[in-house]
Formats: sequence, C-alpha cells, structure tokens
Amino acid sequence: MTATRRTFVATLCLAALCRAAAQPAPYAPRVGQAGKDVVWVPTSQALVDRMLDMAGLTPQDRLVDLGSGDGRLVITAARRGATARGIEYNPDMVALARRAAEAEGMAGRARFEQADIFQSDFSDATVVTLFLLPELNLRLRPILLDMAPGTRVLSNSFDMGDWQPDARITVEEGCAGYCNALKWVVPARVAGRWRLGDAKLQLAQTFQMLEGTLHRAGDQPLPIIEARLDGAQIRFRAGTDRYQGEVDGDTMRGTVNGRTPWQAVRR
Repeated sequence: MTATRRTFVATLCLAALCRAAAQPAPYAPRVGQAGKDVVWVPTSQALVDRMLDMAGLTPQDRLVDLGSGDGRLVITAARRGATARGIEYNPDMVALARRAAEAEGMAGRARFEQADIFQSDFSDATVVTLFLLPELNLRLRPILLDMAPGTRVLSNSFDMGDWQPDARITVEEGCAGYCNALKWVVPARVAGRWRLGDAKLQLAQTFQMLEGTLHRAGDQPLPIIEARLDGAQIRFRAGTDRYQGEVDGDTMRGTVNGRTPWQAVRR
C-alpha cells in the first residue's frame, strides 16, 4: 500500500471514529431519576405478571398504564392479547418504550404517548395500572371512581386512602423491592332510595361497602347486612333473605335466595 493510500485510509478511519464519538449514547434511565411527580423505579417483571393475573386481563380488555416508564407492563399486556396504552410525561422514556415495543413486535398493540396523566382521557379503559405515590393516587381517585363500574384498578405498592382494596398480593420470588400489588374494582353508584316491589330499600354507600334498611309495608325496617358491591354486582342480606343482583343505572335486578326474581328501581 502506498503512503498516499495509507494516509487516505487513516483519514477515513479517523472520520468514522469522530462520527461515532459525536453520536449521543442511547438513552438509559437510572433508577431513582427525577420525573414530573415521582422518581422512576421499574416494576419487576414478576410483579407485572402478577398484577395482570389479578386483573384477569383478557384480549378484550383495554389497559392504560399511568406513568408507563420503560413500557414493560404495557408490552406484557399486549403480549397477552390486550390493547394496551402507556401515558408517560418523560419523552425519552416514551421513545425508549416505543423502541422496546417495536423490537418485540408489539408496536401495533402497545402504544405510548407523551402526556400528563391528569390532562389525559383514559375513560374507555377497562383496566388501569399505576405505580404512583399515595398523594397522586388520591388525586386520581375521583377520576377512577367516575369510570364504568367493573373497571379494574391495579397499583404497585401504594393505596387509595380509605378506599379499601378488594384484593392484595405480595410477590416473594423475582422481586427485590416494591413487591406488593393492590386491586380495586370500580363500584356502581347505588346510594339513595329504591322501590323494591312493595318495599322501600334505603342504601348508603362508602365505595364498595353498603349499609341501609329494607322496609316492607306493615313491618319494621330490616337492617341490611353483608352488603357490598363488586363492580355492578350487588349482594346483601335482609333478615333471612339473601339478595344477589346486578346494577344497571337506575335499575337493579337479580334473585332472592338464588330462586325468586327481584327488581328495584331508584326513586
């Protein structure tokens, strides 16, 4: 090789090295890095899997992850066949999650958007997941309670104040920190007065828990006990009778003692 050619090759190599050095390193999030409202801590894959199991996720579900971070929960939900969407404020995290979805062939089913969760509409979701601080959960709580009855809400570690969870689990294998999950089912709204045949049903509601009375004409009011909601499903006992049914707006219907039909209309 001539001296001129060696110089030419060396110049090309140097130019390539300079271009490589000028390229920014791929974005890599750091555990504990500051975000808009919280620091970033990834949810372990073991807990992701258990949270989706708790949700009873199906391919018919529409999942939204609030503060979706690196996207692993959204992508896992997409792999299970659900339509999944992540809302994340950090644009670098959004780009990272989109690349991960593309790499796993899930870009068509797992979507990510850069937005403020408090300015976003996710009212069509059937499953909502989050890993936020308790004060943020409380800010979100009115929004969640206004969603369709039966919507499942799953939180990594943190609660919803006095809205007690319907279920909780702890993952001991494959999880080093933040290994608890809590689940709520958005209850129907049933507080008020109802006409149940020739009887009056009065209900007071604290989230999914109920109390009240059933007053049949000519009898003393009976307190209702063992009363609660599971989404739109309602159950309670009055005296020796057990009522089970489903709420549909201003109407409830079901069976008494598993046999006799009953129906109530909101007054």
